[in-house]
Amino acid sequence: MKKVAVFGNAGGGKSTLSKRLSEISGLPLYILDKIQFKPGGIEVPQEEYKCIHQKILDEDQWIIDGFGCMETLWVRLDKADSLVYVDLPIYIHFWWVTKRFVTGYFKSPEGWPENSSILESSLNSYRALWLCERYLAPKYREYIKQAESTKTVYHIRTTKQISQFLFTMSTMQPMN
Repeated sequence: MKKVAVFGNAGGGKSTLSKRLSEISGLPLYILDKIQFKPGGIEVPQEEYKCIHQKILDEDQWIIDGFGCMETLWVRLDKADSLVYVDLPIYIHFWWVTKRFVTGYFKSPEGWPENSSILESSLNSYRALWLCERYLAPKYREYIKQAESTKTVYHIRTTKQISQFLFTMSTMQPMN
């Protein structure tokens, strides 16, 4: 496990999982929302984002958390040796986006660009939930099914499996 892609629908706990996995493994963590957006939620130019993304992919070790854009998504999944797909029931994603929205007024959410609008970001997450569930999740599921023969795949479908995954990772030998 040297190149890990953590992906899935909005509000699934990917950033918290990724941060903890980085702490356990010692692998450097790259949060795509913080690369794709400047403080205040201002989007960086697409070409700049893609250039930074490619530089990360060229590194020997990484954990990359998030979506980014369609153009970089599949390249990243192909480059990864390990895939962590957080695929919780849609109602949990909705609940966790709502919880993040409420608590975000008191504490900045994990993995979010500094000074981003909690309202605007939450509304974007709500919009993305249905689109991802309907169009992207079936492609993710098909991709990981095919990738199981060449990569280490963790398909996390319940909140309990998040804890189990992190516990398993913490009991393994150092990864780097």
